[in-house]
Amino acid sequence: MRLAGPLRIVALVVTVGLTWIVVSILLGGPGSGFPRIQQLFTSPENSVTTEPRARKYKCGLPQPCPEEHLAFRMVSGAANVIGPKICLEDKMLMSSVKDNVGRGLNIALVNGVSGELIEARAFDMWAGDVNDLLKFIRPLHEGTLVFVASYDDPATKMNEETRKLFSDLGSKNVKDLAFRDSWVFVGAKGVQNKSPFEQHVKNSKHTNKYEGWPEALEMEGCIPRRTTAS
Repeated sequence: MRLAGPLRIVALVVTVGLTWIVVSILLGGPGSGFPRIQQLFTSPENSVTTEPRARKYKCGLPQPCPEEHLAFRMVSGAANVIGPKICLEDKMLMSSVKDNVGRGLNIALVNGVSGELIEARAFDMWAGDVNDLLKFIRPLHEGTLVFVASYDDPATKMNEETRKLFSDLGSKNVKDLAFRDSWVFVGAKGVQNKSPFEQHVKNSKHTNKYEGWPEALEMEGCIPRRTTAS
């Protein structure tokens, strides 16, 4: 009977010790892999959350286009190494991955009403035949959208008729386009004014980003759908 008192003390110490260990684990003490109980009762206002990612819209645009507009993004080629890209309504029309781009002018023709691709081709403006390009753009129908992205050299084989045809599509820079310039342009058959969708950088050894080529150009925006096409 004399041992009853000490045994009670030992049992109490063991119970307290086990209780402390269990509470320490549940509360996420040092070395514990269990979630902390207090986190279950933390209000959302007080919890730390990661910064939400910026939402991207069609073709990676930061903002959605208005209704009855076509979202596009295009990038010219970088030197003679990285090919151009033309994206419309989240569909890649031309790119190196699709294997339908090449040196010179990369052109995608699009129905201005439906936004559907009509045809996409690359025209070599260094060693190709400019007549192939002329046959491609001469017969365009009213309302056809024309997306153009340069790669390497867009202008060596250009003649006056070629420049006039692009000017009639709304280009203001094609008259000055020269050897190894960077150029992106969106025009349309039957436009009344110069296109707002055009960028041009001259090839200059003083300003070139690459040794023999200027920087690549990137352009994005929203194009109003045409109401009719013939």
